[in-house]
Amino acid sequence: MKASVGEIISLLMKIIYFYFESFYRLIVPPARQDVRGKKVLITGAGHGIGRELSLEFARLGASLILWDINKENNEDTADEVRRVGVTVHSYVCDVTSTDDVHNTADRVRREVGNVDILVNNAGILYGGPVLDMQEKHIRRTFEVNTLAHFWTVREFLPPMLEANKGVIMNIASASAKSGTAFLVDYSSSKYAVFGFTEALREEIDRLGKPGVQATVVCPFFVDTGLCKYPKSRFDPILTPKETAVTAIDGMLRGEQEVYVPRRLWLQLRIGALLPEKVITHLKKFQRLGIDPQYNSKSG
Repeated sequence: MKASVGEIISLLMKIIYFYFESFYRLIVPPARQDVRGKKVLITGAGHGIGRELSLEFARLGASLILWDINKENNEDTADEVRRVGVTVHSYVCDVTSTDDVHNTADRVRREVGNVDILVNNAGILYGGPVLDMQEKHIRRTFEVNTLAHFWTVREFLPPMLEANKGVIMNIASASAKSGTAFLVDYSSSKYAVFGFTEALREEIDRLGKPGVQATVVCPFFVDTGLCKYPKSRFDPILTPKETAVTAIDGMLRGEQEVYVPRRLWLQLRIGALLPEKVITHLKKFQRLGIDPQYNSKSG
């Protein structure tokens, strides 16, 4: 079916409007949502970014639902959240197991209720040459970093769609926008998270549910202990706290993509205009990447 002149003019007007809106929002960001009393579920809450996300949401007055495979770490985070003075529920869950995710989600629905904000944060990183890695470790990278998002979203998205209200926030990585040597499996899994969020957002839009938000977060190297030997000549390694604070701020302002640090957004936009060979040489000049840390005996 051919487009009419009126449809083409309408499309051009919308494009112009959205350009002006984007420039305006660079100067005047949208107001932040209020999360006081909202139920926020965070996977991988036991340490690193997950722990800091939990604490920041707690400071904002949200009720926390913490998932982690490590009970001791998860309870440590729960204790810290309780000291902030908000309600917290903790659950041991292996997000790679569809049965465990389903059963734990059922417990959450019975004991706490529907989730308002789902944060898919659980992640794993081996960091080694792709030819040296065992098959089981490559598979586990995708099971934790990517496939787990499918299982949690399938559990908690339906009530959000019914109410036309809620947020899915997925933690990806800057390596989802620029693949990194010795992180072939990890980069691939995070590229998948970025694509998953993008496609999910469009699907939600096609379902006519504008009140449900899907946000993806792409941080630079973060000092969580997962990546033992990150390298950057100019940009400092991020702390879990600054990553969590920036991620939540962007999500609360309705941003679809949140980059940490913020300037990474501009760097990536400029990089998209450069030849691939220039990007390669720039990364070498910045000494950007990691040294191998892979241990074939890892779990």
